[in-house]
Amino acid sequence: MSSLRVGRRRSAILPTLVIVAVLIVAFAIFTSVWTDRLWYGSFGYASVFSKMLLTRIGLFVAFGLIMATCVVANAAIAYRLRPRLGAQTPSSPLLERYRELLESRFVWVLVAAGVIVGLFAGGTASGRVLEYLAWRNAQPFNVTDPRFGLDVGFFVFSYPWWRFVLSFAFTALVFSAIVAAIVHYTMGGLRFSGPRRGGSRAAQAHLSILVGLAVVVKGVSYWFDQYALAIDRSNRLFTGISYTADKATVTAKMILAIIAVICALLFFANAVLRRWMVPTIGLILLLLSAIVLGLVYPGAVQYFSVRPDEPDKERSYIRANIDATRAAYGVDKVEITDYSAKTTASAGQLRADAEALPGIRLIDPNVVSPAYEQLQQVRGYYAFPKNLDVDRYTIGGRETDAVVAVREMDLGGVEDNWNNRKTVYTHGYGLVAAYGNRRQPGGEPDWIAKDIPPTGLIEEHEPRIYFGELQGQRPDQYSIVGAPAGMPPIELDTPGGGEGGNPKTYTYTGKGGVGIGSMWLRLLYAAKFADVNILLSDRVHPQSKIIYDRTPRQLVHGAAPWLKVDGDTYPAVVEGRIVWIVDGYTTSDSYPNSERVNLNEVTSDAQTSSGGTVVAQPQDDINYMRNSVKAVVDAYDGSVKLYAWDDTDPVLKTWSLAFPNVVQPKSAISKDLLDHLRYPQDFFKVQRQILARYHMTNPDNWYQRSSLWDVPTDPVAGASAQTKEPPFYLSVKWPGDDDPIFSLTSSYVPFKRSNLAAYMAVNADASSPEYGRMRILQMSDTSQIDGPGQSFNAMTTNETVADRLRPFLNQGAASATFGNLLTLPVGGGLLYVTPVYTQRQGSTGSYPALRFVVIRFGQSVGIGDTLQQALDQVFQGSSGGTTNEGSTDSNTPAGNSKPDNPAATKALGEAQAAFQAADKALKSGDLATYQKKMAEAQGAVQRATRALGR
Repeated sequence: MSSLRVGRRRSAILPTLVIVAVLIVAFAIFTSVWTDRLWYGSFGYASVFSKMLLTRIGLFVAFGLIMATCVVANAAIAYRLRPRLGAQTPSSPLLERYRELLESRFVWVLVAAGVIVGLFAGGTASGRVLEYLAWRNAQPFNVTDPRFGLDVGFFVFSYPWWRFVLSFAFTALVFSAIVAAIVHYTMGGLRFSGPRRGGSRAAQAHLSILVGLAVVVKGVSYWFDQYALAIDRSNRLFTGISYTADKATVTAKMILAIIAVICALLFFANAVLRRWMVPTIGLILLLLSAIVLGLVYPGAVQYFSVRPDEPDKERSYIRANIDATRAAYGVDKVEITDYSAKTTASAGQLRADAEALPGIRLIDPNVVSPAYEQLQQVRGYYAFPKNLDVDRYTIGGRETDAVVAVREMDLGGVEDNWNNRKTVYTHGYGLVAAYGNRRQPGGEPDWIAKDIPPTGLIEEHEPRIYFGELQGQRPDQYSIVGAPAGMPPIELDTPGGGEGGNPKTYTYTGKGGVGIGSMWLRLLYAAKFADVNILLSDRVHPQSKIIYDRTPRQLVHGAAPWLKVDGDTYPAVVEGRIVWIVDGYTTSDSYPNSERVNLNEVTSDAQTSSGGTVVAQPQDDINYMRNSVKAVVDAYDGSVKLYAWDDTDPVLKTWSLAFPNVVQPKSAISKDLLDHLRYPQDFFKVQRQILARYHMTNPDNWYQRSSLWDVPTDPVAGASAQTKEPPFYLSVKWPGDDDPIFSLTSSYVPFKRSNLAAYMAVNADASSPEYGRMRILQMSDTSQIDGPGQSFNAMTTNETVADRLRPFLNQGAASATFGNLLTLPVGGGLLYVTPVYTQRQGSTGSYPALRFVVIRFGQSVGIGDTLQQALDQVFQGSSGGTTNEGSTDSNTPAGNSKPDNPAATKALGEAQAAFQAADKALKSGDLATYQKKMAEAQGAVQRATRALGR
């Protein structure tokens, strides 16, 4: 009796465990979906979540039911058509057991099969939500494909969806045929051995019809395959239709489609005739035809007809590829000008370009982050990103390039305590900005905005940073904010300013964040973050909100899941608020005849590989791209605004129809915001990669690769890094223009060479009528101009430069770091400029300080404490322009400068002389003089350090 009770208990345990497991999984799924809904609603895009969720559910249910119905119905038909005496026919004992099992539990078997294939099909279809929405809301390009005469929109929006539908239909029919065959065999309708081999009339007819339908779908797929030739790389030269594809493969695909239809008719006829030999031969012929027509015939045309005369046969197709590629990437209006760069420097040579000299940015945003940390961090729980940003502000009536960053919260500097990390240290504070072309006497950045609370020349603004690049990088990095009225604030606001000199506290009042006042919501978020403190803590009130997933890129991608987001977001003060500006891209990989590239490969460079906040793009292939959306994320409340930037883009029009009222019109952009918008880096990187070859518009030149360019490796990163040189924002005065323009610039070198091939710049000022104007200076073929790598090598190995840097290197207590190598077209030639930063070693409080500027024009190299000194040194005592980069007070408008530090200059000169004397004494074996001069040199370096305020 006891054993019986034990058996019952054991039999009850398993169902109980299954039920508990199902409930846990269901609760986890519900928690994920519901909290996602709340997160979308917290920044005003619940409609996007609903549209995506309902569409996914619709696709899941529709395709899941279609697949399940198709498979289950055919299984049921096969069971219904079973022979009445099937169980009495001779068969193996194993098959008999399967037959008995199927007959006794047939309904459960059908349900299980339907659920399995339905879940598989529904899950696959739900992942195609964006393809479905694009097809459902497709807008025309009003551009016709030259081969098929179809609108480009068919390839971009419709073709991907129909390919999925055809693949799904084929899979459903194949699964149905397999399941039906298994049921027929099990129930005796099919026999593969014995005296009565074959099958019943009903089984043969059933399977013949299913196979015939599958072959029909395959024939339609063959017909659709001809369109794929316009978007696939069918040859070794380019993406799109080639001679072989046009003259051989397209015809082959149509013939295969016809053969497939004929083969399907044979299977349909077999349902009546039951002569499997004929349709089987037809199917074999179809497979052989696919090999011969799909592979052998095009291969023969390519080898025997095209290859001997490839440039002539492919000329018109190369032209179509060039035209489509340039249009798809928006580079069809690039202006290329021949440029005979001067290589000799003379006095006053830069007089005509004097206005451009003050715009040469000396503060490298990828080097000076430690200086921001040491001088503006204020407390260890604040941090700045590794890669700072370049923006523009109007200071003293003049547009001024600025290196900007926000002071974000760094929980790595906070005690590992839940209350502190989640409820006290909730936000960063303040934007910090420095002049791009100036420094303080000690080489530190010259601040435009600084300190806590913020002071300087930027308008008063809300300084608190609840949403930022650093504060939401970890999935569990959330904050709980808000409190009932009258309750003392507990969020740390500023390190000082409170009563008795204590830290000032604050209570969040923004509309962002998800309310978690109810016990139910607290339970959901405790489960989401696996953190029971959310449920138990008394610091969670009815008015509390939880802020999470709060990086600008996460928010913009949530608001517009159809966008790809630029890897470099940047902060700006707009209308009294700190906002993050994010560039969004619409892309496609099916623009006909346009060259396909890997987005990650073409946008990766020295910045994306530095481990900072500039992130790489995904490993996606694209052949169409537009900067269609400018997004703004409020750093205080996380609100997101999307603006249509390229409102002529058909892809943007399609998504605007799919998600109405999500993207605001371009006219809604305020003047203040417009002044801070710029040309995006990743779009520019893709375009410069395309133009490396597609600047050649003559098909013969393109084929011969006679003028193929390449993006140079970053010489500052070192030869071992082998990373591309990033583009640079700076003000450039283009030859022939009257004024300098805020631009995004890059250089080209010939393929597998190091000399300069071309210089490229795009107007990056969004407020300019000529925004996006792209121009290239193509170097003359008659003389060689050194490229970035060659110039950097000449600058760093120059004897004068080496002598100036030796005092910082020989003492072993300092290091020298070269900043970004900038290239500018001035004085009829090309000017290379790199700042040099020095930093003490072995000190936790050290930071890079701008100490020298090295330049090169032609073969002449100069180094000075300032850019002005270096220019005058190269241009025979007078460059003809003034740089205005002298040290200033933070409240001094741009253009007013103070002289450099004479005491430091004198001391460094003495140090240099002493080091040279020490080297000479060492070579002659005079150790006493060597030690004396080394001591003098070190003393001079110490005097210089004190004079520089270090």
